[in-house]
Amino acid sequence: MAHLRSRRRLGLAVPVVLSLTATLGFLPSVASAATPAGTTAATTARAADGPGLAYVVNTSTDHHTIESVQQAIARNGGTIVASYDRIGVIVVHSANPDFGTLMRAVRGVQSAGATRTAPLTAAGTTDEGAVQVLSKAEAAKIAQGATAGEEPLEADQWDLRAIGADKAATINPGSRNVTVGVIDTGVDDTHPDIAPNFSASQSANCVSGKADTTYGAWRPADADHYHGTHVAGEIAAARNGTGVAGVAPGVKVASITVAQPDATSLFYPESVVCAFVFAADHGIEITNNSYYVDPWLYNCMDDPDQRAIVDAVNRAQLYAQHKGTLNVASAGNSNDDLDADAIKDASSPDDSTPQTRTVDPHKCFDVPTQLPGVVTVSAVGVKGAKSYYSSYGRGVVDVAGPGGDKYQIPDTPSKNGRILSTLPNNQYGFLQGTSMASPHVAAVAALLKSAHPHATPAQLQALLKAEADNPGCPTEPYDGNGDGVVDATCAGGKRVNGFYGFGVVNALRAVE
Repeated sequence: MAHLRSRRRLGLAVPVVLSLTATLGFLPSVASAATPAGTTAATTARAADGPGLAYVVNTSTDHHTIESVQQAIARNGGTIVASYDRIGVIVVHSANPDFGTLMRAVRGVQSAGATRTAPLTAAGTTDEGAVQVLSKAEAAKIAQGATAGEEPLEADQWDLRAIGADKAATINPGSRNVTVGVIDTGVDDTHPDIAPNFSASQSANCVSGKADTTYGAWRPADADHYHGTHVAGEIAAARNGTGVAGVAPGVKVASITVAQPDATSLFYPESVVCAFVFAADHGIEITNNSYYVDPWLYNCMDDPDQRAIVDAVNRAQLYAQHKGTLNVASAGNSNDDLDADAIKDASSPDDSTPQTRTVDPHKCFDVPTQLPGVVTVSAVGVKGAKSYYSSYGRGVVDVAGPGGDKYQIPDTPSKNGRILSTLPNNQYGFLQGTSMASPHVAAVAALLKSAHPHATPAQLQALLKAEADNPGCPTEPYDGNGDGVVDATCAGGKRVNGFYGFGVVNALRAVE
């Protein structure tokens, strides 16, 4: 797995949100000429001169402008994969090494750039460490201790009890009218804990940048693409006497696959654009985003390619918000202070050769997590303390959720501080990461949507914050792994702070 997984927040950082909205929503055209002076179709369309790359071309939603830009794409050696006219984003493939530069000079183009640095023929998830698969013998031993009303493996699900989800399920397990879309590596909908709540009609494969709704296309490429299935189980594993339980076992869950099917599992921008638009157009109320968009951990606005990525994904997620979809995302596993003046990024681009760079997270954005209106989630362990790996930041993190922490040991049969959930091929396993925290929050949001069906995304976010429990900043220096070194500094007070935002979400309060 590459990096399934950060962000600045609505209401807590108004100046940044306003600047993001102004900067990203309607990026100015970089030129007014149809093509650079002195160029012709013969000189610009060098379609076979370079590696085949994917691009996003962002323009206005005016029909005539889009048509004119599409013609310029063809002239400059591009092939259109998908055109999302309602948000002015066109996904293109081209082997012309000058394609991005040429398109940025086309009249009506507001931004354009490559979405990858390696050829098309060559994930980013936010789980921390390898999965620990639960053996049948271990599962049987845990099941022996199950009490009446519990799922067989629920004794190991400390996370449910931490946010009152076990008690919430007896009051309101969630509505069948609410669907959480898992934008991820794919979901194994044949798993007995997921099948009862799976919505095939709201699922698709968006890897190419264009939605494929062929039956089963949403499933993981192989068992190594387990991340999405684990996330889906955390959200909505059924209370059916089998395995585990989800935080919202009565809601539906859908799969929108965006991870490359190879070993990289990379999440490219065009795939994520497709996913947000698909979710919005298919009535999905909440999306979970436990990843960052590849290949850049932080997308800097002074780079034309990275600027185009931010613009395209932001248009898509704003479109989803405007259609009534709440987008929830993980804050990342780098233990970065996302409100710092500078962060070192040694992982980008992750599809070719990374170069160490220092970025300002107020100008270089983790996408989709730092986009306006997205709920940013940090992770906690069983003791309610920030997980050692979780990124944080005052005015960035909205709320926190159980993500697991191997250094915070629970009093459970397995004594495992990670999160237990579903895996492909009818298996179960433990994972930790902000990837696991985000689906807990998405599931609580689904419970809130069940109780308040007419609530808007902004209202749901406000409810999440209002129902949360905030432990406040630690009174002692934070040493997440116990090695005697201070690992992070929490800024803020009891009501809101950099480690937990407005606090750890509470499923029981959501349904009471």
